[in-house]
Amino acid sequence: MKFIVGGAFQGKTEFAVKNFGISEAEITDVGKCSVNQFSEFTNVKNYHIFIRTLMDMKIDPIEFTNVICEKKSDMVIIMNEVGCGIIPMDEKERKWREICGKCGCIIAENSEIVVRVICGIGTVIKGDNACL
Repeated sequence: MKFIVGGAFQGKTEFAVKNFGISEAEITDVGKCSVNQFSEFTNVKNYHIFIRTLMDMKIDPIEFTNVICEKKSDMVIIMNEVGCGIIPMDEKERKWREICGKCGCIIAENSEIVVRVICGIGTVIKGDNACL
C-alpha cells in the first residue's frame, strides 16, 4: 500500500501519477461514490471525505479502514491532512477530524511508503526513497 497525505490542492494526485506509474483515470474520487462501490477501486483519492460518508451511514470508519488495509495491500490512498488549523466548535466536525487522524495512522502503519506532499513536492516520511 502507498499513502499520500497533505493539504488540499497541494498536488497529491499529480504526485501519485508521476511517481507511482498510474494514470489519473486509475484513481477514483471516493468522495463521490457509495460505500458499496469501494471494493471495485484500485487507487483512491479524497479518503477523508469518504470517512465522512461512512460516519453519516453509521459505519465505523476505523473498522472499515482496517479491512481495506487487509484486503487492498496494493492500493494507493490519497487523503487530505485535516488535523491542522483551528479546532472546530461543532462536535461532529471535531469527531470527523479525530477519526480522519486515526484512519490515517492505520493506513500509514500498513503502507510500505508514506509521502507528505506540499506544493507538489513529496517528502517520504516512511519507506525507501527508491520507491519514487
